[in-house]
Amino acid sequence: MPRLINFNNIKLISFLLVVLLFSCKNKKQADKEQYAPKADVKKDYIAFLISLDTLPVSEVKRAIIKEDSLLNYKQKQQANPFSFYFKARKFLIEKKRDSALQMYEKMDAKNKGDVFLLKEYSILDQRINNGVVVEADLMNEIQAGLQLAEKSNSKLTHRYYDLLAKAFYQNHNEKASSAYVEKYFKAHPYFWHPVIKQRYYDISFLLASRADNYKKMAEYNLKARNFALGIKDSMAIARTYDNEAQIYARQLEFGKAVESSRKHFNYLKKTNSLNDIAYNNMATSFIRNKQPDSAVFYYKQAIAINKKQDPDKPQYIYQKGLIDAYSMLGDYKSALDASDLAFKNEIKSIKQIEAVKVAEIQEKYEAEKKDRSISELLNRNELNEKVIAQQRYTLGLATLVFLATLLFFYVFYRQRQLKQKNSLLQSENKRLNIEQKLLQVQLNPHFIFNSIANLQSLFATGNAKETVKYLTVFSGLLRNVLEQNRKDFITLEEEVASLDNYLQLQQMRFMGLFDYEIVVADDIYQSGIIIPPMLIQPFVENAIEHGFRNIAYKGKLTISFNVKDGQMVILVDDNGIGLKEKTGNETKKQSLARIILKERLDLLFNANGQEAKFDVIDKKQNNEHGVTVNIVMPELKD
Repeated sequence: MPRLINFNNIKLISFLLVVLLFSCKNKKQADKEQYAPKADVKKDYIAFLISLDTLPVSEVKRAIIKEDSLLNYKQKQQANPFSFYFKARKFLIEKKRDSALQMYEKMDAKNKGDVFLLKEYSILDQRINNGVVVEADLMNEIQAGLQLAEKSNSKLTHRYYDLLAKAFYQNHNEKASSAYVEKYFKAHPYFWHPVIKQRYYDISFLLASRADNYKKMAEYNLKARNFALGIKDSMAIARTYDNEAQIYARQLEFGKAVESSRKHFNYLKKTNSLNDIAYNNMATSFIRNKQPDSAVFYYKQAIAINKKQDPDKPQYIYQKGLIDAYSMLGDYKSALDASDLAFKNEIKSIKQIEAVKVAEIQEKYEAEKKDRSISELLNRNELNEKVIAQQRYTLGLATLVFLATLLFFYVFYRQRQLKQKNSLLQSENKRLNIEQKLLQVQLNPHFIFNSIANLQSLFATGNAKETVKYLTVFSGLLRNVLEQNRKDFITLEEEVASLDNYLQLQQMRFMGLFDYEIVVADDIYQSGIIIPPMLIQPFVENAIEHGFRNIAYKGKLTISFNVKDGQMVILVDDNGIGLKEKTGNETKKQSLARIILKERLDLLFNANGQEAKFDVIDKKQNNEHGVTVNIVMPELKD
């Protein structure tokens, strides 16, 4: 069983380490300085916000709510951007993320100073706060904000360093993340403060852990312990023993890992701070040290505390630990009971997560629909006002200059003809765009229904672990498809990632049926090339569904991307059964995929005078197995 840690990502570390207290004396002094009324003096909100980094999270929440109330009571605060900022922070405390983003957007930053940087940072922080890979466009926005902060010598420069550290961490670039953590710590105005120092040591430990650098892990953990001993912070001391247990476990010194876990556990027990995670980590150490009896006891304690303190929190992790412990003891009946509970709880947790995601999608859809309605009404009102103004002008001019009436009507007639012609051209352009979108959307239900069918097949096998794994990968892939559906073009990097996820799903469904390889030429910069989304997937699906069925050998699928003479050349090659006569629905499905691809290429490229085409070649004519699809389109750079 994996150990559970309280700082499994940078955001969680930031949240936990802020709750560390320096001392009661320093807390009272900070409160006194921050909240003392200052008559007739304009408040420096930027300095106030930076100082919040040194407070416990409970006091930060109290300060945010208090400042929001004060700004609401004051007059003429609608023009104050910090009024919207503190409303947004209050919404985040209430877990209303969309409302918070709306408040951030309302902040009026007239020049590119600290207020502008605070607004941009707050929005960017929410945009990367989903834990997934940060795309190139978003990384560029963060870099642009950092450059502006450095150029203006802003007080908020350290926050942009922290933002880049998070982004590189989510992109699994530990080296770059570590570099920006160093810059963050050195640039922070309160770098000397115990809370900031502890945060720096713990984040550095986490990054070393991600990189499997045991030497660095031990080095930063020792620094954190010495510092915690110096300020007599028992919680921080306890955490260093938990970190030490991780180091020993990774070095396969499980006996020492048990001793370190026991010290961590006893520290928490002395301060009455025991929780379910502490019991789980203790049990995990016993499992690794081949002490299943002790592991069973601590896993059961973790489950009991979890039910009492946080019943909504998933329990299947602890129950999976019980499965290993009972199996080690040879008590397979208890292991089976624990397995049933783990499976039920895991399915329940997945359903809850999916329900939240569906609710979020519905909320975003409703918000976008309202925005479109408002925009349409504004455009209609503006058009009506223009028509009314034009009619008044025409009547007035006709009354004053009767002799010029014929000329006026001639000019007016010509203008109207030109406007109609322009309107027709715009309508035609919109029609072509809508057709392209409709063609793109036709592929998505087709893809989703097939993926759900794959899930049903896998579920029918009764393999719960593989089913859950498939569902997790499928939910991530579905989210990417829904995001890409809004775009006419996506980067080649995104397309390769989507194809890789889809092929993994198909391999899970058809175990051992085929292998695959995605090859991108070395001279191609994947993040700088764009292509239409869902372009290649139908041919990949045909190769698997029709090419590799009923063959006596293992299938091989190769997808390659090359650029030649300004043209993107995509090859989808398989060694399957090749083309054969199809009847019924199979013929319709394959023909529909080819028709949709041809129409998409015509709308996107051929209609604009650019060359785009594809060929489907049966390799039987060369005495080989399989089919090769050759797609050629213009090279498009982002």
